[in-house]
Amino acid sequence: MAHVEDSSGNRRQSNVELNLVPFIDLMSVLITFLLITAVWTQVSMIKLGSSIYGKQTTDETPPPPPRADVPFRLDVKEAGFRIIIGTAQHVIPKVNNEYDKNALLEKLKQIKQAYPDKVDCVITVEEQLKYDYLIQGMDMLLQAGFPAVSVATGGAE
Repeated sequence: MAHVEDSSGNRRQSNVELNLVPFIDLMSVLITFLLITAVWTQVSMIKLGSSIYGKQTTDETPPPPPRADVPFRLDVKEAGFRIIIGTAQHVIPKVNNEYDKNALLEKLKQIKQAYPDKVDCVITVEEQLKYDYLIQGMDMLLQAGFPAVSVATGGAE
C-alpha cells in the first residue's frame, strides 16, 4: 500500500506499491466474456443472383456440369477391361484373345470429354494376370489425359 515516511529534513520519501490483482481479475473476466461471445458471432453473406436484375424467361433449369469427383475405376480382368464411372459400367472384351487397347483408349477419351476436369483414376487388376497388363492399362489412362493414377490392391471385383 502507499506508505509515507517522515525523515529528517523537509524531504518526504514515498514508497508506492500498486495492487495489480483487481486489474488482472478484470482482464481475465473481459477476455473470457469476449471468447464466449465470439462463438455466437456469425459472418453472413447475402447471396445475390441474376434474378435481382431480371427474371428467368424459361422454366427449364440448365443441366449441371459434370463433376470431377465422380468415382472412376478401370478393372483389368481375364475377360477384358471394365470401366466404372459413377454408376455406369462399360465392358471392353478381348479381341482374338488379346486386350483391345484401341477401344479402351477411345472409351477413355470419351470419358475425358464428358468429364474434362477429371484427372484421377483407380486401376485394379486380377491377381493371376501379368503385371504388364496393369502397365498397359496405366499407359492408356495417361494417354487419355488421366495423370493421377492410383493402383488398388485386392484385385478386380
